[in-house]
Amino acid sequence: MKTLRCCVTNALALLVGCLLFAQDDAMRAGPTGAANSDWPVYAADLRSTKYSSLDLINPTNIRDLRIVWRWKSPDIDMVRQNPALHLNLFEATPLAIDGVLYVITNLHQVAAIDGATGNTRWVYDPGVYRLGTPERTGFVHRGVAAWGPPGARRILAGTGDGYLIALDARSGSLIREFGTDGRVDLTKGLRRPVERISYGVDSPPLVIGDIIVVGSFVSDGWSMKEAPPGDVRGYDARTGRLRWTFHTVPQPGETGHETWLEDGWRYTGNTNVWTWMSADEELGYVYLPVSTPTNDHYGGHRPGNNLFAESVVCLEAATGRLVWHFQTTHHGLWDYDLPAAPVLADIMVEGRRIHALAQLSKQGFVYVLDRRTGAPVWPIVERPVPPSQLPGEHASATQPFPTRPAPFDRQGLVTDDLIDFTPALRAEAQALVARYHHGPLYTPPDKQDTILLPGVVGGASWAGAALDPETGTLFVPSITNPRIVTIVTPDRRASDMRFFAQQIRPTLTLSSGLPITKPPYGRITAIDLNSGDHRWMVPLGTGPREHPLLRGLNLPALGWASRGFVTVTRSLLLVTQDPAVSVRLSANGRVFELTATTREPKLWALAKDSGQVLGSIDLPANAGGSQMTYRVGNRQFIVIPVGGGGVPPELIALSTAESSDSK
Repeated sequence: MKTLRCCVTNALALLVGCLLFAQDDAMRAGPTGAANSDWPVYAADLRSTKYSSLDLINPTNIRDLRIVWRWKSPDIDMVRQNPALHLNLFEATPLAIDGVLYVITNLHQVAAIDGATGNTRWVYDPGVYRLGTPERTGFVHRGVAAWGPPGARRILAGTGDGYLIALDARSGSLIREFGTDGRVDLTKGLRRPVERISYGVDSPPLVIGDIIVVGSFVSDGWSMKEAPPGDVRGYDARTGRLRWTFHTVPQPGETGHETWLEDGWRYTGNTNVWTWMSADEELGYVYLPVSTPTNDHYGGHRPGNNLFAESVVCLEAATGRLVWHFQTTHHGLWDYDLPAAPVLADIMVEGRRIHALAQLSKQGFVYVLDRRTGAPVWPIVERPVPPSQLPGEHASATQPFPTRPAPFDRQGLVTDDLIDFTPALRAEAQALVARYHHGPLYTPPDKQDTILLPGVVGGASWAGAALDPETGTLFVPSITNPRIVTIVTPDRRASDMRFFAQQIRPTLTLSSGLPITKPPYGRITAIDLNSGDHRWMVPLGTGPREHPLLRGLNLPALGWASRGFVTVTRSLLLVTQDPAVSVRLSANGRVFELTATTREPKLWALAKDSGQVLGSIDLPANAGGSQMTYRVGNRQFIVIPVGGGGVPPELIALSTAESSDSK
């Protein structure tokens, strides 16, 4: 009996230990997520890999995929009742936890959805639209976060009117003990007052341990020197109490303060983290991709290199303490803010194992750094760049150029970059480009219309990249999309700045609508992070080869200049793409409104080792955000957000016939 009691006692102790470990693991939502059947974090895991080990959908059955359910956003009915509401693209990637999806809509309504059927379980409406349309970005959102064990799980979201909310995952009701009745007012506690309409959140917060790390969107293109600050803050996941604040524009006595000359630190705003973030839970570090300071294209009121603008910043997640930083652009003038979370990868370089991160940039670089120290894995060298001719501007004389990997898209514009399918097209492109100020990468904007290539939307974009951790291969979507920036003298009655970029024109094209450069216009590049070599590059989409001026030329795929989204599984690279979009300013001139035109709406499955298309599935509309994958029972699902911009926003779920798991 004694032996039996001992065994029972030990078994109970083991069971309790396992339960506590499981609960602790669920509370943390660690770097590999809860279970390989789930998608518990915006980009699959805290490392932002967009990788799933699921393999029920594979090369043998990819062509058998079919749509198994469609979830229509509740925003559709709200817009029907109030046609003045304009929805931009549906960009939100759902979470999948224990068979339930959690997603946020354009109007920032949060919903729980049965992952097997697509049936709505609950919807929470924070009423963001009652304040008006969030400036600049309009009605758009990319995702939510989760914290807590089963039975006490919370869904966390930032809203466009400047709140952080916590919802009960079972019911969708506010967690009243969090903040004030379930909400934390993010406009409070900043270094200066901000207008709620100009400050909010449209990307998922990051949860590491019991800390919620929150960035913000701040309206770009300010005509005043003073703008809302972009400080990043950490909140207690249980109570909503502020745990720490990191000043992205360093204040007196803080590291980097000396890089803001002539008191530019006193009033300069933005320098925010508007996109998603990543973290290393074992190290306890969070990694911030920081954006451009006010104003995006004129820095005469903020001389100096302007840390921590356009920098990868590593903080201790528990305290907000600065660990290291690496600035990718000094004194930014090109709106080359870091658009996506760095991807964390464990790589082997010349026999040396490195815990690395790979930061994509709009300018077409991948900065590969040791994520413990911030040291470059391969040399990153300072090279001279063109000076600015604008009065009062002090452009940096040099910028950092990675020596490996090579750029993944075109940089700057020379004759050899121009379209050359026919002599007439090349001649028209040369004549058009000659009308504009242009040059190599980092050519500063000027009073003469200036071509930026990559443009202000990249290169890389907020869609980010995906990593195959088994091979160390990084899959990078990018676009070749030159933009025009014009620097003007503002009306002194409306601005206290010497200059600012009044207008960013649409993509520069020929009179026929064809791009001015050679293809591909959209592409996927596979980069081996162990060597820094490009493994392959393929165009994304057929592109404009059926244009009347190109018919009969028997051209290969050219790619579309639309944002691509990538997800990696054990055996496939899954790819979708944005629609064609046109952009207009709202009646008050303060909000971008996008209108979508469906174009080649597909889910492509590519071979990871070659980029070869293994199959494609037609979708009802183009993707607006990244797809994800999860498993319920013996079935793997792929879910894609589509629509927005005048096309009904939906989640589209794809799967094959249910099968037993033999993996």
